[in-house]
Amino acid sequence: MSEADIVVSVTPNYRGGESSALEGRYVFSYTVTVHNQGDHSVQLMARYWKITQGSGECQEVRGKGVVGQQPLIGPGQRFRYTSRAILQTPVGVMEGAYTLLDIAHQRAFEQPIAPFRLAVPHQLH
Repeated sequence: MSEADIVVSVTPNYRGGESSALEGRYVFSYTVTVHNQGDHSVQLMARYWKITQGSGECQEVRGKGVVGQQPLIGPGQRFRYTSRAILQTPVGVMEGAYTLLDIAHQRAFEQPIAPFRLAVPHQLH
């Protein structure tokens, strides 16, 4: 089991109704799909996110599992969840990694999550 067996895709969405440019509050949701294309079950044990504001300011977030769960994802299965990020700028970038446990071999490995853009629609950045 390796990171090549796990495919992570992210779909961000701007939440205009919850945001306020006057207050410097830009709310985004993002839906993550973790697809296990390997032959063994994996458990998502921990997450790491690096959130970079348009200003260049960075924030790091670490924690157990995702959305209060440490899901077990069987061979061929997908796990999908939605979470949120609040920025102080209308544009930002998130990237990170999951720590996954290969259940068959009791071996943990890191699964990188490629950078994705959080942007208010129609921004010129």
